[in-house]
Amino acid sequence: MIAYWSSIAALLIAIVGCGYLLAAAVLVRRFARAQTPPTPATIPKVTILKPLHGDDAGLTDNLMSFAEQRYAGAVQIVCGVADAHDPAVAVVERLRVSRGLELIIDATLHGANRKVSNLINMAPRIRHEVVILSDGDIRVTPDYLARVLAALQQPHIGAVTCLYHGVAASGPWSQLGALFINAHFLPSVVLGLASGLARPCFGSTIALKRSTLDAIGGFAAFADRLDDDYAIGAAVHERGDAVAIPPFTVAHLCSEVSLGELWRHELRWARTIRNIAPLGHAGSIVMHPLAWALGALALTPWSGLLVPATAATGAAILCRVMLLRSVARGFGLPPQPYWLVPVRDLLSFTVFVASFLGRDVSWKGHRYRLFAGKIAGVSQQ
Repeated sequence: MIAYWSSIAALLIAIVGCGYLLAAAVLVRRFARAQTPPTPATIPKVTILKPLHGDDAGLTDNLMSFAEQRYAGAVQIVCGVADAHDPAVAVVERLRVSRGLELIIDATLHGANRKVSNLINMAPRIRHEVVILSDGDIRVTPDYLARVLAALQQPHIGAVTCLYHGVAASGPWSQLGALFINAHFLPSVVLGLASGLARPCFGSTIALKRSTLDAIGGFAAFADRLDDDYAIGAAVHERGDAVAIPPFTVAHLCSEVSLGELWRHELRWARTIRNIAPLGHAGSIVMHPLAWALGALALTPWSGLLVPATAATGAAILCRVMLLRSVARGFGLPPQPYWLVPVRDLLSFTVFVASFLGRDVSWKGHRYRLFAGKIAGVSQQ
């Protein structure tokens, strides 16, 4: 009897999860079709800050994509590293003369978050009225600046952030990393926006006026936050302004070369989200219908529900593929590795379960522990 009712419960969660996937597929297409101004009304001068650590896959092309914008205004690009021997230094040096990039090397720490310390060290070099923060693993299209600034100039907008899709650098682990973004993360954000339950802000892009940055306390206010991008967006909201998310994506280069690296990366994401919104994170249990359908299938020798459990398993895979196709078509992505969907779904569920089993995270070779929205360093790996 216990097996029977456990199977019934797993099947119900799987069915709800399939409904979630289908709803997300519809909302993704609707979001991608939204219309926004393609160009800004005025042409402000812009400073782009690129905090870097290591020579990630595609870093040269990522930086070049920011340097080759179709934008009429002045653009300053400042790159920052903490170590003169960081491999990213050589990449920036090759682009300094031809593309006008600036480089700051400063190891000063201002808090537990080393990326924010990097930004604090770069801040004195900001020359222009609009500031854009963007991680080193982001690649953009030539109209990126124009579209971001058009969104920033809309009424009651205090900042602009961008959704991102995953692009695999090479190998199966980076493919799985990109598939997580495209089939799990991106549609979950779109559904959260549509339901009004999410107010995200991402390190892919945070564009705001210099006066807004000063008003929220500058970068120093976030020096001990692991979720610095989310915290910046929350601070903008607290001032009574909105954070706009225009209906396009930028590319996030996934460069994981091993299961361990992929696991540490995604576990950090999951535990950060759990730290930000514990109830919402727990509620995302329905976002893993394949795992629940397989659980019901495993119980069929005792529950006798072989046919519905088998049907739910097939439906969970089909619905995830449909969602991934919706994302790819909506945002113009290249063909996706649909054959990896079952592996990706089960790995995501495993990460979800592990996110509740501790508070430690690994980030850029350092271990941290999460405490009520802040982090404390534990050790260097």
